[in-house]
Order: sequence, then C-alpha cells, then structure tokens
Amino acid sequence: MNKITRIVAALLLVAAVPALASCGKSTPTSSSKNGTTSKYKYGKLKIQALGGGVCGAPAYIAKEKGFFEKEGFDVTLVSGTFEQQKTGLASGNFTVTNGDFQFFPSVQQGLDIKVIGGLHKGCIKLVVPPNSPIKTAKDLKGKKIGVDEIGGTPMAITSVVLANSDIDPTNDVKWVPYPLDQLTKAISKGDVDAFAAWDPFATLAEKNNNYRVLTDIAQDPLFKGKSCCFLYASSKEIKENPEKIAALVRAYKAADEWISAHPEETAKIELDKKYVSGGDLKLITELIKNYDFKDTTDVAKDDVRYFVKQLNKTGFLKKDTDPVKFANDVYYDALGNSKN
Repeated sequence: MNKITRIVAALLLVAAVPALASCGKSTPTSSSKNGTTSKYKYGKLKIQALGGGVCGAPAYIAKEKGFFEKEGFDVTLVSGTFEQQKTGLASGNFTVTNGDFQFFPSVQQGLDIKVIGGLHKGCIKLVVPPNSPIKTAKDLKGKKIGVDEIGGTPMAITSVVLANSDIDPTNDVKWVPYPLDQLTKAISKGDVDAFAAWDPFATLAEKNNNYRVLTDIAQDPLFKGKSCCFLYASSKEIKENPEKIAALVRAYKAADEWISAHPEETAKIELDKKYVSGGDLKLITELIKNYDFKDTTDVAKDDVRYFVKQLNKTGFLKKDTDPVKFANDVYYDALGNSKN
C-alpha cells in the first residue's frame, strides 16, 4: 500500500512540473497585455515632445540617458500639434507633456490636466527683419505677426507683450500661422511683419540674417526668471496611478539636472539625433545654458499664478480669473515637496 502511495505521489509531482512551469510563464504574458514587463514597471508610454525646439531637451535626455527607463518606462517620443496634445491628455493617451501657459485657457474651458512642475526658462523670441520700421513692441499695432500655430505658446507670449504695450492682441494685430522653418520666408514675401518662435528658429534669424529682437523671454523683465515650460499631467492618470506620475517627475528632474551639468553634450545629442533642426553645436550649447534647466516643482505654482495675471490682460483668459484659485486648482505636487 505504501509502495502504491509513493508511486501515485511521484506521478502527481511529475504532472505538476509542467503546470508550475506554465504558471511561471503566465506572469509576463499577462503583464504584456497591460503594456508592462519585468523590465518596465509602467510599460510603454508615448510622450509628444518632437517639436524641433531646443527646449524639448528634458524629454530627449530622459530618453537618451535612460532616466525614463530607470523609472520603469518604455518611452516613445512623438510629434504632433497643440490640439493633439490636448486631446491626448484628455483621453489619457498621453500621460504627461511639456508646454507653456497656452494650456491655461483650455483648463478654464474644462480640460482636466494638472501642472506638476516647471522645466526651464526662456526659449522664445519676438523678432523683426533688420530693415523693419518696427522698433519696439508698441509699433506692432496694425501689423501681421507670424506664429507656428494659433493659440500656441509664441502667440501667448507675444499677446502678453502686446497687452503690456497697450495693444489689444485680439483686435489690433493679425495672427498668421506658418511652419517654423518658413517664418523668415514669410517675412521676405511680405506675408508677416514680425514673428515669434521657439529657438533655434528666432535665434538663427538673429544670427544669420541680422534680425532684431523685440522680446527675448530669457531677458525681458516680464518673463525673466520664470518657467517658460511646465510639465503637465493627465488628471485621469493622477487619480488612477499617482506613483506613475511621481516616477515621471523624477525622470524629468534627473534629466534637468543632467542637462545643467552637461550643456554641450546635451546640444550634441540634440543635433546628432536630429531632435533639433538647424543651428550648430556652439549656438545650441549657448541656448541651453541660457534656459537654466532646473526642475522647479517648488515654485511652479508661483509662476502659474503670475502668468494667469498676465493672461487676464490678453483675452486668453477671462478678465475676472482669480490667479490664486486657478493656481491652486491646476497645480499638483507629485513629489510632495511643495513650499507653497
């Protein structure tokens, strides 16, 4: 009887081995359906960051230097328009994106996103050709201004400049959308009188074609020392997985710190990997140094508050918008280290 028992037990053990092996294989298969693997805790992630601007460096470097991977993300960087950014965040297709206060009107209209940090300062210039009769922003009344897209950051920046020069950004100028790399051609054709653009496009016009700078937000008192680009997150993702959002903030923070310590190598990566179109190593390095790449989760709310006050003057936001309430509502402290 004991012999029979031993035989049955042995047979059961042999039969169990394939089952155990099968169970062992099921975990990665199940996880892969959710987009996660043992290597990537949070799985695949798309981030819209390929806009051709030097200031997109935090996303480029977080990918190239492995900061996303270290925090558990398999990231693909994609290109797209401002409208696609908004739609992607609203649907949860995008978890985070970098952008400026061009998102504020959409938040006021119901877009459920949060500011989770500041990334860097000053990366946009408003310029005119060397022979232009336009000497200051006050001379832009009645003029045509080129921007990469209606409602985008260069338009918002210029609107703040105009409003502080007693010019109505809605009625006193005409906005003309043009691809970034064609804005100088638009000037030469007479389609626009001035243009506002991300670097390196405006700086290339300044360096190569002697364009004059009316506003450089890295130096202009209206903008100097304040975040040019914020990091935004989907509120849906924040509610469902706050740890994931915190991991992304850490990845961007690590990228900012690396950029600050290695500006020339950052510029080389941007050029070699064709993240940036135009410019040379010296120019891109100079721009990166000027942007003061530094994670500002502790003061981002202050910057939001300030720019709400400015946008109240422009028509981008309702004139009665309460800057303090807006900032409190839109800001989310992902790392729990806010000083505000």
